[in-house]
Amino acid sequence: MPRTSAGILLHRLGPAGREVLIGHMGGPFWARKDDGAWSIPKGEHGPDEEPLAVAHREFEEETGFPVPAPDLVPLGQLRASGKVLTVWAAEGDLDADACVSNTFDLEWPPRSGRIQQFPEIDRAAWFGVDEARTKLVRGQVPLLDRLLDVLGEA
Repeated sequence: MPRTSAGILLHRLGPAGREVLIGHMGGPFWARKDDGAWSIPKGEHGPDEEPLAVAHREFEEETGFPVPAPDLVPLGQLRASGKVLTVWAAEGDLDADACVSNTFDLEWPPRSGRIQQFPEIDRAAWFGVDEARTKLVRGQVPLLDRLLDVLGEA
């Protein structure tokens, strides 16, 4: 059975059009990467957990803010990086520079016996949809088209 994740794609109408909030993945593997190294706030969940509740929890853990919008629109599921990802869209705003993520433990450097903590998301930013296509990990890019479709902006 594939691993499952759930997340929320926050969006807003900016001066130049639709923008999405995404986070740069933390840790040493992603530190020097930019294009293809960003993700929507999301996280894994077990079979007994409600995906929408997990999406809310993970958004808050990875940004430091609760989801700033009460109305969520389902974007459905997709298979990305060996996981089944369930995503909702929310229209809202927050200060990306003020985002503070939870951390994870990792032995670094490898085989050193030294455990270090790294943020799950080391920074967040608002990107126009076209730029977000290059920033997001490839498997999540179809979510941008789904967002535009549900908003009637495709």
